[in-house]
Amino acid sequence: MELPKSQTRIMHRLKTRGPQSVKILSKQLDMTTMGVRQHLMDLESKGFIRQTQEERQTRGRPVHLWKLSAKGHGQFPDTHSQATLELIDVIRSSLGGEALDRLIDSRSEKIEAHYREQLSQAETGLQQQIECLAQLRSDEGYMAEVRLLPDGWMLIENHCPICAAAESCQQFCKSELDSFQRLFSGIASVTRTDHLLKGARRCAYKITAY
Repeated sequence: MELPKSQTRIMHRLKTRGPQSVKILSKQLDMTTMGVRQHLMDLESKGFIRQTQEERQTRGRPVHLWKLSAKGHGQFPDTHSQATLELIDVIRSSLGGEALDRLIDSRSEKIEAHYREQLSQAETGLQQQIECLAQLRSDEGYMAEVRLLPDGWMLIENHCPICAAAESCQQFCKSELDSFQRLFSGIASVTRTDHLLKGARRCAYKITAY
């Protein structure tokens, strides 16, 4: 379903920043609170968002937050999910789980080689390489971004375009982490801090220079 531009912006904000209040959305998107409320009510009626439980404040009234529903998350594409799941089932049933893992690792190695080539053309600084990787991941649909931390960087993937496949075979997730660790081997450590398949709303990786 194609949504109005303002509603698309709200959906994108909820996807990348998690649950938000009307006041925060109004400020971030430069819209009136009344306008935001109208869009939120319309999105709720379409089943794309829902309210969370009240967030207790130290002072004043509780604040209601809005978040994407399962249908709302479905607005962000999962690349060829059904065909991928069918292929995974065929490979697993005919060749076995170990063969499937090897195929996924082979796929990851090819992707990693592409990343390595692109990172080698980026500026030599670690931050520039992380930002280059984030752009490559965004080009693939991961809605990636980089945030600076006091002791490193956070590579955040706000969307997983292969989520259905990863749920069916978590070797995808393992191979992804292994690839990131090899890309920065010798210069930085990479640890996964948020994992979509473990209940987080996104995947995130902390990268710390040695």
